[in-house]
Amino acid sequence: MSQHPSRPEVAPQSTPATLTVFASPTSWIESDAIAQCHQVAALDGMIHVAAMPDLHPGKGAPIGAAMASTVLYPFLVGSDIGCGIAVFPIKLKRPVPEKLAARFPDLDRPLDPQQDADNPAWTVVDGDIPAGHVDGLGTVGRGNHFVELARIGTVFDTDHASRLGLDAGDLVLVVHSGSRGLGERILRAHTEVHGAGPAPNPAAYLSRHDQAVRWGSLNRRLLAARVAHALGAEPTEPIVDQCHNLVEIRDGGYLHRKGAAPGDGRDVLIAGTRGTPSYLVAAHAGPEANHSVAHGAGRKMSRADALRRGRAKHTVEELRRTPVGSLVVCGDRQLLFEEAPTAYKRIEQVISDLVDHNLATPVATTIPLVTYKTPDIGSTARPDRRDNRRRRGRS
Repeated sequence: MSQHPSRPEVAPQSTPATLTVFASPTSWIESDAIAQCHQVAALDGMIHVAAMPDLHPGKGAPIGAAMASTVLYPFLVGSDIGCGIAVFPIKLKRPVPEKLAARFPDLDRPLDPQQDADNPAWTVVDGDIPAGHVDGLGTVGRGNHFVELARIGTVFDTDHASRLGLDAGDLVLVVHSGSRGLGERILRAHTEVHGAGPAPNPAAYLSRHDQAVRWGSLNRRLLAARVAHALGAEPTEPIVDQCHNLVEIRDGGYLHRKGAAPGDGRDVLIAGTRGTPSYLVAAHAGPEANHSVAHGAGRKMSRADALRRGRAKHTVEELRRTPVGSLVVCGDRQLLFEEAPTAYKRIEQVISDLVDHNLATPVATTIPLVTYKTPDIGSTARPDRRDNRRRRGRS
């Protein structure tokens, strides 16, 4: 059985679920993504599907959707359980991107609790590692995951920003990562037996799921701590840390979020691209939106299209310097093209749609200075401070 079924099995139901798309008529939403929303809405037990303005097709289920049901479907959350975005304040004296890019550690290299026991990043760990899972710990992962040094740009709500301890020009680390192999292992254990069907024992799935959510949050803290130490700063507590791939029990049912952040009174960082601002927002989404908001700009090109079009228009070196003047640390040339800013929708339109539908209020923007994707071996990546051991293989 495939881990990511292309189409879920649809069971008949007497009352079809409702679907609401929170996007303006001028926002581009791919028809395949809408079709996937209708497929999900037809699932047994589904109540309501809320599609965000960053909606785009996923593997078997739409990305950028919050889906409420009386039945728990693990495939609607996907393999990267616990994936989310956290924001950490950081103090640096002279934030010169060219110099700082060269100081980022190799975040493909996992931290080993025994061999790296003296690494100062461990100080952010309080208690046991969830599920005892150490594989890939402290790594960022591939795809759209990143660690970014950014500065606060425009502040729209000074009082709210002040409560978060932020002012224009302040520096932050933005970390987008999840549960790495742990979430994948949990989904595979389900799909190998049940495919895209529901969880036969929701409590057992949720127990494992919750461990992956905690692991993802811990991983973001470790990533921020590794980078902070490498840049000569002290780690800080996150001022924002919201997961956008998870399921929660709400109103007696199951609320699945796949690329949708909790929007019920939370502060959320909605990621733009490495060449555009991101937006810190105060989310206030209600039941019609399944208490959720967008999690990012949302893809407008498949990875294959982005690779093909990007190679025809840009060189690798052009993609290492973004339109806002920031630098990209990425030793994977294919990933540079796949994750180019042009592969994504306009973040300004996504935010405008959220505002127009009264789902969120912008607080401030973050402007990239250095975006880390993968180590650029030989030039920018280096081992963590106090760790001069020989590098081991990638996770």
